Amino acid sequence: MKNEISAPNGASFSAIAASESELGFAQVTTKKNDSTKITVEGNGTMNSALRVAFATKDMEEVNAHFGGAKEFVVYNVSQDGYEVSEVIKTDTSELEDDDKTDFRVRALKGVNIMYCESIGGTAAAKVIRAGIHPMKVNEPTLIEDLLKSLVAMINGNPPPWVKNIIQMKTEHDVRQDRWAEGE
Repeated sequence: MKNEISAPNGASFSAIAASESELGFAQVTTKKNDSTKITVEGNGTMNSALRVAFATKDMEEVNAHFGGAKEFVVYNVSQDGYEVSEVIKTDTSELEDDDKTDFRVRALKGVNIMYCESIGGTAAAKVIRAGIHPMKVNEPTLIEDLLKSLVAMINGNPPPWVKNIIQMKTEHDVRQDRWAEGE
């Protein structure tokens, strides 16, 4: 299956869907000089999982600003653990500032949570509008530590928005019975 999306600056995004055993590939090029590219490779196989992206310079730590991130590593995270889903490499050097943000947001389509070292207000608003929850870290943080924390949170008492994403059933709350009865 192939999808094509056009950006305001004339860039086009082509994506080829792959089966679980194959790698997916996507590439973005501009009409100007074909230098802006996103390459996506992965084999996500977890069901009912959060898709979490990490802005990184070294694939080990969250250590990049959203606007300057050249790479996002995306993991599927569930009650059972986590696995790498894909790596999104972005080079937006030929785009204008607003186009760069829009470009990254489109590249992260389908991601539920995005961790970065920092993010500007306008970029954060665009990320939130796209349905992605931005999370900032105060200092470079190991991706593995964040993944373990997410798994522990999912297996504990995750917030309702996380339950909704991973389609967890909420345990019966007796307080709801009283509210339904009008007490």
